[in-house]
Amino acid sequence: MQTRKISDSVAFVTGANRGIGRAITEALLERGVQKVYAAVRDTGTVGDLVGRYGDRVVPLALDVTDAAQVAATAAVARDTTLLVNNAGVALGGDLVSGDIVANARQEMEVNYFAPLEILQSFAPILKTNGGGGVVNMSSIAGLSNFAILATYSASKAAVHSLTQATRALLAAQNTAVFGVYPGPVDTDMAKGIDMEKTSPQHVANAILDGVEAGTTDIYPDPFAEGFGEQFEDSPRAVEKQLAGMVQQG
Repeated sequence: MQTRKISDSVAFVTGANRGIGRAITEALLERGVQKVYAAVRDTGTVGDLVGRYGDRVVPLALDVTDAAQVAATAAVARDTTLLVNNAGVALGGDLVSGDIVANARQEMEVNYFAPLEILQSFAPILKTNGGGGVVNMSSIAGLSNFAILATYSASKAAVHSLTQATRALLAAQNTAVFGVYPGPVDTDMAKGIDMEKTSPQHVANAILDGVEAGTTDIYPDPFAEGFGEQFEDSPRAVEKQLAGMVQQG
């Protein structure tokens, strides 16, 4: 896999105002990236980054589920060479709860359909700019379903599959496609998970290290690394292990 320098990039990051997305944005800037388009619902939430980094941060208003806004931001960010599909949501619910289907639809809209639509808009831009790269944020839960996060896991499995397809489909235009599979990370999204968690800053730097090294599948924290090794060795054993996490009533 070809190596690349982050400092040569113009990045477009969704969900850039908090959690892993904010940590990625800050890490990109600290590594000397030329510019980051910080795509967020409320541009005021990245005002402090503009204050620190000046015009190297370009806030863009984006609801990733709004097709018109996706098209509008793509029209502005035509010099993008590194697309980071980071924005995500985890709503949860068990299989007998009344809102499980509605939650699942929303998770698929944000976690799968939105990255797909963004990819559709940005693939021609990346091609024009020499190929560039795409970072898709999946999860270890996208490799084997965490039944306690059943619908979220399903949405991240869709991202995993989309990443594989995108890698094949964009290879001819010299676009590198990276799948990221974090474990538990210390963010608002994971605050209800009672597990040891890795900092977003550690995860962000591991992701960028992987991109620069040309690592196709990136496991950016110790838990994810161990999980990835176990999954590659025996997917069925991992499935049984995760099923055992379900609390029996």
